[in-house]
Amino acid sequence: MDGAPTRTHRLSDMVMRITASMTIRMEERAKALAAQGVRVVAFAAGEPDFDTPEPVKEAAIAAIRQGFTKYTASSGIRELREAIAAKLKRDQGLEYAWNEIVVSNGGKQALYNAVAAVCGPEEEVIIPSPCWVTFPEQVKVVGGTPVLVPARAPDFVPDPADVAAKITPLTRAIVMNSPNNPTGAVYTKEALSGIADLALRHNLYIIVDEIYQSMTYDGTRHYSIPALRPDARELCLLVNSMSKAFAMTGWRVGSVAGPREVIEGIDRLQGHVTGNPNSIAQKAAVFALTENVDCTPMVREYDRRRKHIVGELNKIPGFKCAMPKGAFYAFPDITALLGKKAPDRTVIKDSMALAEYFINEAHVVMVPGDAFFGPGHLRLSYATSMAEIDEGLARIRKAVEKLA
Repeated sequence: MDGAPTRTHRLSDMVMRITASMTIRMEERAKALAAQGVRVVAFAAGEPDFDTPEPVKEAAIAAIRQGFTKYTASSGIRELREAIAAKLKRDQGLEYAWNEIVVSNGGKQALYNAVAAVCGPEEEVIIPSPCWVTFPEQVKVVGGTPVLVPARAPDFVPDPADVAAKITPLTRAIVMNSPNNPTGAVYTKEALSGIADLALRHNLYIIVDEIYQSMTYDGTRHYSIPALRPDARELCLLVNSMSKAFAMTGWRVGSVAGPREVIEGIDRLQGHVTGNPNSIAQKAAVFALTENVDCTPMVREYDRRRKHIVGELNKIPGFKCAMPKGAFYAFPDITALLGKKAPDRTVIKDSMALAEYFINEAHVVMVPGDAFFGPGHLRLSYATSMAEIDEGLARIRKAVEKLA
């Protein structure tokens, strides 16, 4: 209304502590350009380009027709929790009872639940970096302090000795994300066992993000800490999701498995925050987990794209990319391009500036490594078609040629 005073909104300290997700911001940039009619190549999204398998969709439709549209237990239906327990047994040899599992609204909520259950104000959570952008922010939400421990290139596997050096009396948990977003690293048996030793010695929880568990390549084996080190099982909070493995990102079904006392606390928390996950999506997830839905063709295609994108990136001057062993991201080192000038004489001072240059000059969207605490790198998702990969790489090559 004309003449009305401008209101200044006072936000909570918690909201002011956290920053927006750079991955979401870059995805929104891509969509905004596309809405303007710009032909964009987007390597930003951490989302499969495949559709949810048809039988899984049909299971959801059947649930709707059967009237399965009411509230469920806040921790998820027993049928799904049992199916998740069976998957843990089948894939990793892990024994979890159905009531040692909570189903959440996606893996992101499962991770937040785990952090909130074991970390409080002024307490610390150790996170190897580069890391997913949300890990540190979730720790900040609960009033804690994220403590980053750099993992060294090119393999980006954290060194337990480096982690040990960051442990203080305030440390409550260590985050382990393997296969890793953004680096594609798959942590070794030795590294994971070393982390288990630290957790046992200092009575620390290990928040284990295994959302990309099904995506490993070249015979690389994924190790789960509670399977590798049963003596550390009671300290592990094991997070997984339907999103990546079954191309169900929009369905929002994740889970956390762990000690019953912690799981009961997570159930109480979720009951007051969101309540149950979507009832229809839960039924679809049961079908996906129990009816042998085969997603190996997706992984084979990711593998084909992985080899192609890394090979081609390494042909572009200034790019140096190690072959990722898991997930669906390439994480090239672009430090050789820093300090160069764009055609408008703007200096490319960091990965943020380079990502911005590629958006403006080539209409190619990538996520800067700085967003993941991995300076001097860019993250490219190869969860897109081979045609898009080739188009994007050609544009990147031309844009690099314009740098001086």
